[in-house]
Amino acid sequence: MERPIFSIQWHITTDCEQRCTHCYLFNSQESEKEIKGEKNINFQKLKMIANDMVNSCRKLKARPRISLTGGNPVLHPNFWDLLGYLKELNIKVHIMGNPFNVTDKLAKKLLKLGISKYQLSLDGMEKTHDVFRKPGSFLTTVEACNVLQRNGIAVSIMSTVSKINANEIPELIDFVVGLKVKGYSFARYCPNNKNTDNMFTPEEYKKFLGNVWQSYCRHLNGDTNFILKDHLWTLFLAEKGIFSPKDTGGIVVDGCGLGVSHLSVLADGVVFACRRFKSPVGKVPDQSLYDIFLSQNMNQYRDFSKLEKCSKCELLYYCRGCMAVTYGSTGNWMKADPQCWKVIS
Repeated sequence: MERPIFSIQWHITTDCEQRCTHCYLFNSQESEKEIKGEKNINFQKLKMIANDMVNSCRKLKARPRISLTGGNPVLHPNFWDLLGYLKELNIKVHIMGNPFNVTDKLAKKLLKLGISKYQLSLDGMEKTHDVFRKPGSFLTTVEACNVLQRNGIAVSIMSTVSKINANEIPELIDFVVGLKVKGYSFARYCPNNKNTDNMFTPEEYKKFLGNVWQSYCRHLNGDTNFILKDHLWTLFLAEKGIFSPKDTGGIVVDGCGLGVSHLSVLADGVVFACRRFKSPVGKVPDQSLYDIFLSQNMNQYRDFSKLEKCSKCELLYYCRGCMAVTYGSTGNWMKADPQCWKVIS
């Protein structure tokens, strides 16, 4: 039996060419000041952390799946050294980056070092995307897709959705299918400092999922895989009769990986339970990821009885919504997901 995947999102640097309006790294003056004071970890410590990822996952009887990100991970001065070392460790890695600095030379070098997947972002069509990211970003991203794909690296596209760009997502889906990208997914906007003006109501979000589902169904025979990243897809599919929950005996089968199968490592070594909200649980390489994951700090995120709404739902072990969006909206990750439309009596 194949071991389960343990997902590690490794932010090796905060250096970045953009200041995206919805980015959780730069969502306040306070976080901007904190990040400016951070230094990139040196290569020796990066190797220690990489070794620990392998050893910790082995102890957890899981396979590590590492997403190198930032900032823009390519900007770390030891980026290439780290990729070479991760290849020596035989760790499967993919890049979550931005389109700047993507050239044929870079793509060929990535492929040689074992990178077969690169995630880029498109948050709408050109005008909308460039407002979120920066002028020229849309066309640069499209060109980066072409460069990576012609050099044998699969591209996946990720969108951050809110009421601002919701109407453009079906058109964007048609567009990325035309680019023949390998995968497409989206995540909901995570509010900054409880700024919920651009958030969907539950009814709006359910309607949005319905529109996206229709777009997905039109392209089922295409080259693009549609990843149902948002856990409220589970509720949507259950109500359509496509998915039926079974009694799991209290075992988590799917849904949010918080406390279950995921950790985020920041550029200074601080470990978050989830990068999308402030959830520090330890620090590497001072502590091992194994010890951090099994610590009391992490146990709070595994006590699903604390979830005010989800704990009463039959989809508890399949869904649990998005606790980061909940935290960003309310300041309390245990409250109900603000876009969940299910009525719990």
